[in-house]
Amino acid sequence: METSAAHPSLELAEVQGLYGPFCFPERLLQRIWMRREFVTAPARTECGLHIQVLHPGRWNQLGGPDFKNARMLLNGIEVTGDVELHLHAADWKRHGHHRDHAYDQVILHAALWSTPAAKTKRSDGRAVPLLILLPLLLYSLEDYAADAAVETLANRAVTRATEELLSLPMTKRLEVLHRHATARWDQKVRFLRVRTERLGWTEACHQTALEILGYRFNRAPMLRIAQRWPLEAWQREPSPVDEAFISETGRWSLQGVRPANHPRTRLRQYAQWVQTVPAWPDLCGSARDLHPCPLLFSSDPYDVSAEASREFRSIADLVDFRARLGDAWCGRALAGPRLDTLICNLLLPALSILANTQGASRFWHHWYTGDLPPILRQSLRDLDLLSHAQPLCHGLAQGLLGWWIEHERSLMKR
Repeated sequence: METSAAHPSLELAEVQGLYGPFCFPERLLQRIWMRREFVTAPARTECGLHIQVLHPGRWNQLGGPDFKNARMLLNGIEVTGDVELHLHAADWKRHGHHRDHAYDQVILHAALWSTPAAKTKRSDGRAVPLLILLPLLLYSLEDYAADAAVETLANRAVTRATEELLSLPMTKRLEVLHRHATARWDQKVRFLRVRTERLGWTEACHQTALEILGYRFNRAPMLRIAQRWPLEAWQREPSPVDEAFISETGRWSLQGVRPANHPRTRLRQYAQWVQTVPAWPDLCGSARDLHPCPLLFSSDPYDVSAEASREFRSIADLVDFRARLGDAWCGRALAGPRLDTLICNLLLPALSILANTQGASRFWHHWYTGDLPPILRQSLRDLDLLSHAQPLCHGLAQGLLGWWIEHERSLMKR
C-alpha cells in the first residue's frame, strides 16, 4: 500500500482485481460516502448499532474530519456530528486522531476494511462507532475505480493519453483497443452472471435495467429503488414512480441533467416499459425469434478486426433488428442512445449467458454506441479510427475507454 503521511486523503490501496491490480484512493471512498453509494438498510456498526445515514454531511477537503455536520440515526436516535473515513480501520490511530481535539465531534468512523483489534477513541476518551463499508458497497471496488477514472478523464484534457496511442502503428493501435474491448465485454457478462446467481434472473435484469437508466451519476439511487421495489411492484397499477422518486430526495444528481435524462422521466419510461411488456426479462433469450441471423447464435470465435462495422451492420441488418427490439422487447418505451445502451449492457450480455453464444459479443462490438461522452467520440476521430467503412461503433469506444482507465491507473501508481 502506498501512503502519504502529509496528506492522508491521498492514500492509496492496491487491490487485486479481475484484470490485474488497480489503485483505490481514499478520496474515492470519500466520494462514495458523499453519494451514499452503499446499502444502509442492513448496516450495523462493529459494536452492533443499527445505522441509517440521513445526510452524509459537508465534504471537508481541508484539515480535520472528512465530513462535517452529518446526520444519522443510531439505533433510531438522531445524532449530528462529524464523520471520518479511512481505507483501514487502524488508520484512525495511525493518523493520530485519537489525540487530536479536532476529531472530538466525530460520531462515526467509517472504514473500507476492518483491522483486528482496532479501536476508535476520541481524545476525550469516548468510543466512536466503527462502520465497515466493504460489505455494504453497491458495486465492486474495481467498478468504483473504473468510474472514478472516467470522471477524471471527463474533467481534464486527455491529450497525453491520446498521443501515446497515436504513436503506435494503426495495426497495433487497433490491436490494443480490441483487446481492451474484449476485456470490457467479459466484465459485463461476468457481472450479470454474478448478479443472476445472487438475485435470480428476473431481479438481476430488473436491477440492471434501472441502474442503466440512471446513467452515470444516478446509478446508485436507481439501484436502491430497484432493490426496494422489485419488478412485481412495477407490474402492478399504479406503478411506484412518484413514491420511488421521492424516496431518493436529496440523493439525485440533477445539475446539468437534460430533461430527457431526468430521473423522474426515466422512472416513468421504465414504468411504461414494464406495463407494456410485463415479462420483458423472459424475452432476453428469445432474440432468435426477432432476428434469425445465424451470426447472432454462432459459437465460433471470431476476429473483430477482420470486418468493418458498416459491412457487418448491413449483413446483420442491425437497423431492422434494433427497431424490432425497441418494439417487442421494451414496447417502444425507449429509443435512441438509451435503447442502444440497454441493448449493449443488458440484452446482449444476457443473450450470451442464456444462449451460450459468441455471436452476441460480435453484435456488441459492431453495435451503435449509445450514451457516449463527447470526449470519446472526439478522441476516436483524433486517432484516425473512424471512416466511411468504419463508423463509430460500441466496441471501439469501449476499447478506448478501457485503455484510458488502464492509463489512469498506471499514472496513479507513479
